[in-house]
Amino acid sequence: PAVKTHLERTGQPGTVRFYGCPAEEGGSGKTFMARAGVFDDLDAALSWHPHVYTGIFPAGSLANIQAYFRFTGTASHAAASPHLGRSALDAVELMNVGVNYLREHMLPEARVHYAVTHTGGLSPNVVQANAEVLYLVRAPRNDQAADLFERVKNVARGAALMTDCQVEIVFDKACSNLLENAVLNQVMYGHLRALGSAGFDAEDAALADAYQRQTLSAQDIETSSRSLNQAWRDPKALFDGIDPYEPGKGRPICGSTDVGDVSWVTPTAQCHTSCYAFGTPPHSWQWVAQGKTALAHKGMMLAAKTMAATAIDLLGSPDTLARAKAELLERRGGRPYVCPIPDDVELPFRR
Repeated sequence: PAVKTHLERTGQPGTVRFYGCPAEEGGSGKTFMARAGVFDDLDAALSWHPHVYTGIFPAGSLANIQAYFRFTGTASHAAASPHLGRSALDAVELMNVGVNYLREHMLPEARVHYAVTHTGGLSPNVVQANAEVLYLVRAPRNDQAADLFERVKNVARGAALMTDCQVEIVFDKACSNLLENAVLNQVMYGHLRALGSAGFDAEDAALADAYQRQTLSAQDIETSSRSLNQAWRDPKALFDGIDPYEPGKGRPICGSTDVGDVSWVTPTAQCHTSCYAFGTPPHSWQWVAQGKTALAHKGMMLAAKTMAATAIDLLGSPDTLARAKAELLERRGGRPYVCPIPDDVELPFRR
């Protein structure tokens, strides 16, 4: 609304769009949106993410691919006729063992995670005819993630062969690695610095301190500190500074984001703001519990103001947008954007 109001009051030409982006975490919503071309005509995209400290997403993220591996065997009585059974659960276990051996022979920056989503039943006295495991594969680039995914699929096929089972591989979702755009990041960082603190008060600090002292470990706090500039490592429970942005010097995050796909299509900048006690691990109950607190709301408002100020700046700076576009093309290195989700993979709610 702030950017829209600015355009209306000044008469300045321009268009601002607000994208509702569902399933950012588990469904790669923006990747499906990028596949549909909804970002193709943008001059720039701005985003944010809650965090334990305030700053700019400095570098890349990991591309990922997620898929279900559904094994089908033959049920049988586990004692009376085990020789007639073909265990789908054994296939899942063998796949997990095989992937664990694969870990030594993949890129150090790559990651492979899994969750057994269906064990076949509750009775150990039955050879399980059905079992399922969900795998998430990550690597620094899309092509590397795709190569690693093929190797994981081959392990699954081997597990099926060893157990005389069948395996169905169901592609779930994927997202691209994030492309840094230093031109836009510097603009956003300037406005983040100009706006300053989120306005935390003593009550916010006390709440963050309680979470940190009572629920977080020294390892949690150290993990949050790793990506910060040493001079800015603050022992306080509520980070109220701004992490310095130095183009090209940031470390890629080990996680993944579907903002990565947007960053391949159009120049993209993303900030993060303090919304939780320093050291709060993502995907934890502490992260969820602090999500509706006043300190989280203040962090969100700082992000909103930063994005609005950045957008207004860019709307009046065609030269900046041109330089940002040139940087994107340079970082792509002549490679077009190829959506990592195949065309025949439907949206999750349509499956």
